[in-house]
Amino acid sequence: MSEEDRAAARERVIESMEQSAEVYGLSRSAGRIYGVLYFSEEPLSIPDLVDETGYAKSTISNVTRTLTRIGMVRRRSSDGGGRRVRYTAVREIWFILQDVFQQYVQREIQTTLRTIQRAQAQLPDGNEPETEQIEELRATYEDLEEVVSLVSEFTAAELRDALESYDR
Repeated sequence: MSEEDRAAARERVIESMEQSAEVYGLSRSAGRIYGVLYFSEEPLSIPDLVDETGYAKSTISNVTRTLTRIGMVRRRSSDGGGRRVRYTAVREIWFILQDVFQQYVQREIQTTLRTIQRAQAQLPDGNEPETEQIEELRATYEDLEEVVSLVSEFTAAELRDALESYDR
């Protein structure tokens, strides 16, 4: 594979990371910066990231601070005790996704479940179509809550092993 082919493949993945970042409530620039760090063989400084991405120094600074806070990037001091901070990507994506599931998805599911339960309490007992529909929705959200809990508790390998051993 030529260097040009490898660069094109890297760029496709980084563009995908930009799109994924938006799904998780981050900016596209966060996805690009994370992607550049992910593929970097060595830690990069803010000036390095400015050169690699073309973003302003202030954008890089804000994004690296956010990525560090949420655990996607680690700060490192320069070799020899220099003042320049360098950044590396955390490559254990599964743990990052678990955190997203715990912080955002699980919270959203719990909020929706509470709303569904309040709606159920307001409906009169009976065979109203809404009663059955809301009950089905509640059961689905309870299942989702359990799935998110499992995803948050186990490694990808443990979940894969469990699914593979499950006899349908």
